[in-house]
Amino acid sequence: MKARCMTVSEVRLQEAVGKLKESGVRITPQRHAVLEYLLNAEIHPTADDIYKALEGKFPNMSVATVYNNLRVFREIGLVRELTYGDSSSRFDCNTSEHYHIICDSCGKIVDFHYPSLDEVESLAEQVTGFEVSHHRMEIYGTCPSCNEKLKH
Repeated sequence: MKARCMTVSEVRLQEAVGKLKESGVRITPQRHAVLEYLLNAEIHPTADDIYKALEGKFPNMSVATVYNNLRVFREIGLVRELTYGDSSSRFDCNTSEHYHIICDSCGKIVDFHYPSLDEVESLAEQVTGFEVSHHRMEIYGTCPSCNEKLKH
């Protein structure tokens, strides 16, 4: 049998499944599919996006199942839940420190890497006396696709 190299997403999926097992979480086919979808998603999907993408493969799966799996993944630290005002939460499998740029027009969210603004946190602590737990920076604008549409 010929050995083959695993793709980055296969390695990430195996690591995530390992983390779930270490936490005592059972790996159901639906849970595996939600996790795989998240790891391969180019977007920051909502629970509804995930449900719609997987309902053909799992017709008996409910939106509640997707939400429950996302809650488990969040509690274990496999995903971040991104909330923006009243719109649905979006989920991000990239749990490293990074920021987001969001299209005002279509709502697309893209990861934006920049050195963490730790000095802002320490200054905020010094000035206010708060004990800072975390921060979030969002940048807004118009994505290239929407910019193209506006020109025509």
